[in-house]
Amino acid sequence: MPSTETAPRTGALPSAPGSEWWRTAVIYQIYPRSFADASGDGIGDLPGITAKLDDLAELGVDAIWLSPFQRSPQKDAGYDVSDYCDVDPLFGTLEDFDAMLDGAHGRGIRVIVDLVPNHSSDQHEWFQQALAAGPGSRERARYMFRDGQGAHGELPPNNWESVFGGPAWTRVVEEDGAPGQWYLHLFDSTQPDFDWTNDEVREEFRRILRFWLDRGVDGFRVDVAHGMIKADGLPDYTPDPDAGSMGGEEAGVPYWGQDGVHEIYRDWHTLLAEYDGDRALCAEAWLPTPEQTALWVRPDEMHQAFNFAYLETGWDAAALRDVVDESIRAYAAVGAPSTWVLSNHDVVRHASRLALTAENPQGHGIGPDSPGKPIPEVGLRRARAATALMLALPGSAYLYQGEELGLPEVIDIPGEARQDPTWFRTGGERYGRDGCRVPLPWTATGDAYGFNDTGASWLPQPAEWATLARDQQVDDPASTLSLYRALLEARRAHGLGSGALEWIDGLGPDAVAFRNGEVTVVANAGTTPIALPEGVVIVASGPIDGDRLPADTTVWMAQG
Repeated sequence: MPSTETAPRTGALPSAPGSEWWRTAVIYQIYPRSFADASGDGIGDLPGITAKLDDLAELGVDAIWLSPFQRSPQKDAGYDVSDYCDVDPLFGTLEDFDAMLDGAHGRGIRVIVDLVPNHSSDQHEWFQQALAAGPGSRERARYMFRDGQGAHGELPPNNWESVFGGPAWTRVVEEDGAPGQWYLHLFDSTQPDFDWTNDEVREEFRRILRFWLDRGVDGFRVDVAHGMIKADGLPDYTPDPDAGSMGGEEAGVPYWGQDGVHEIYRDWHTLLAEYDGDRALCAEAWLPTPEQTALWVRPDEMHQAFNFAYLETGWDAAALRDVVDESIRAYAAVGAPSTWVLSNHDVVRHASRLALTAENPQGHGIGPDSPGKPIPEVGLRRARAATALMLALPGSAYLYQGEELGLPEVIDIPGEARQDPTWFRTGGERYGRDGCRVPLPWTATGDAYGFNDTGASWLPQPAEWATLARDQQVDDPASTLSLYRALLEARRAHGLGSGALEWIDGLGPDAVAFRNGEVTVVANAGTTPIALPEGVVIVASGPIDGDRLPADTTVWMAQG
């Protein structure tokens, strides 16, 4: 893997145990190709991010997490990496990255980068070497190559299915032109899985981690953190068709959540501890329960793990109380903060998801023919209330770009414009994730709504973007953007991230009510107003009718 070396950079001195920045941070996810496009080619880039850093500082976030910007053929929007230590020309250069990093640090914003260790691109030099080297070679041992079943190896090694649909194995043609071995790809066929039992793979990723740490990054979000080790013998497995594609609802999946991953993260934890500034690892680990996810954040492993159990909980008071209780208990048991998240680049935006009236397994997406499509007004009202509830919880929170504008899922993307591998590998049966990845609207005017100056956009933007654009919201005190700014300011002022939760009973079955320090929080997840306790309103997700909290509304209050 070619790379450009750089002198190590250092940050702040480590914090006292228990006060590290990542324990309470609000982290904003940037999907680079859809955030801001400085070059005008229709794809967002690093200079575009740099140009918008003042907007992020004004919003009040503590850190940004960048989805992949490394060199890639872009078969899966950058999650197919061909060079882990360089920037893809679509997004700029390493110098552009350094300028963005310096600009963020200069504004007090930390930077987390995506790391994709489960698989590489099939254009990665290692995989190209593996194809050329043949069976039994050192080069093939870096990946999951296996002989096929059947009299002539014509059947795949097992029955595993790709997350994106279709088989998880592809057969190669050997150098002599004959059908040969099969390689595993839990995702697209252009994303071959590494073999993490191979010491060479482990050492190479230590090098990659050091490359970015030496440049000054503050941490890594680890893609498919639960998928790097596969069960011995690669046994057959048939997933539940109603489960999410990343396995979050199922136990015993032979390619998810294997014990061997913990050894890898203990090694990485030790490596990060060599650097100052409390560098952090966050796991994308889809697992059945918070208790199982908490195993990823024991004191010598990862620092954070996404709380997908919380993300997947509907707008239901009892379910929300249960998942908050379970999460705080599970993470506290291992000395880690819980994280809270409602949207990201892989799920239907919560301004739409919380108003769906039909089942929608994670990864399937919604489109023109999906059942139970959301009512936009209901979705936005619930999204604002859900965010106000989430940001009042102790721990760290993640925001996904555009949710501060109240952006819904884009449903009416023409089939010919869709780009998610899921759409193609399922023959259009699943819409996939394009709907949450449409480029952001910065201005109400312009062909690309301020995403760039040329009007180009890698996914089509809907006409409603004009009314949701940032410049239409920035000076409107009732806008979703103003709500997010107020929530983040009040969260910081009242120390809610480092606080403790105390439930309040007696407000009815549809209330989610608690105290966090000096702040009382009440969310109404029902259909009728509920009586509020006495207090002075700090911030509310929507209008309040005297001492009655309307449906789908959350309020923060101080004691009167």
